[in-house]
Amino acid sequence: MNPRRIALYTHSTNPRGGVVHTLELGDALARAGHDVTIHAPDPTGQGFFRRTAARHISIPATPAPASLPAMMVQRIAEISGYVRDAGKHFDIHHAQDTINANALLECVESGQLRAFVRTVHHVDTYADPALLAWQRRGIRGAASCFCVSAVWQNFLAREHGLHADIVPNGVSVQRFTPHPAPRDQTLRAELGLGAGPIYLAIGGIEGRKNTINILRAFQLCLQAHPAAQLIIAGGASLLDHSTYQATFHAELAPMGIADHVFLTGPMPDDDMPSLYRIADALVFPSVKEGFGLVVLEALASETPVIVSRIPPFTEYLSDSTCSFADPQSPPSIAAAMQRALTAAARRDAIQARNKILPEMSWEISAARHASLYESLCAEAAHA
Repeated sequence: MNPRRIALYTHSTNPRGGVVHTLELGDALARAGHDVTIHAPDPTGQGFFRRTAARHISIPATPAPASLPAMMVQRIAEISGYVRDAGKHFDIHHAQDTINANALLECVESGQLRAFVRTVHHVDTYADPALLAWQRRGIRGAASCFCVSAVWQNFLAREHGLHADIVPNGVSVQRFTPHPAPRDQTLRAELGLGAGPIYLAIGGIEGRKNTINILRAFQLCLQAHPAAQLIIAGGASLLDHSTYQATFHAELAPMGIADHVFLTGPMPDDDMPSLYRIADALVFPSVKEGFGLVVLEALASETPVIVSRIPPFTEYLSDSTCSFADPQSPPSIAAAMQRALTAAARRDAIQARNKILPEMSWEISAARHASLYESLCAEAAHA
């Protein structure tokens, strides 16, 4: 397969699932011999939250307006302006999100680019008609679409009449392991954690992450485990979650359990393997996900996981590899959190690591992407 010049575009330099996917994919493609450059708007000028093996470019950007539609207009203009001036010399332009897809589409429509491809991780529900239009335009304007799970492949076929190729997500089992490291105990001390059990939720306080129902379920778990603690890590986002966060804090205050709940914000990337290891379970009953990369990272660490009994989780997990819950029912989530502490749940996590993860490496994902890129390049050559 020919080495290709590949431009990957992601919406942020901060730790979010789609950004992690882009960085890991870029690094795996680079290791496979491709010339990869990862692009992202970067108003701070500090670059990505983690080191990358692939080349990366911070697209000059100014601080985003508070309004999401205004931010979209600004970021699309910044990215498309950069691509027109400096970013055209690639075989493949690959957008991972709505913002970059619309920016690249502007370059296609103005004749600066021939085409771009798009990964649709998930599709959001917006009240604002302009946001819905940008989302639809960013999907339908791509020369080819990829998805990370069948639920979104089916959605694109049903709602947009598009065929999307499934490309797998991955996890590094060299980085995320069950083997203790010295940082585990120092991180535990820095966070002020006790004997536990320790529950870990990742993604910050967001409606899509179902954080309020996680909190309600955790309160129920405290009845059986009075020393339990809940870590809510992450939360970097372009979206405004302030209303949901205010509701969360309004519920937390009268519960009288605030000293059991730790809100860390985004964690240093180097601390993530230790964070999974010191947790007794990952609590991830999301109401909508593209795939759920953190689930793979937890299982690579042999940490039991609690997830919603909905796709995409049901596509690659089963009752023998996780603890399923009804995301709308705090008692159901609490019951799954209780089960996750059992020896059977620990065995399930070990089984999942051995059974599921060998088919979910970033090398496999990169090879699948490279094959699809090659087909697109061949089609373009014969057009």
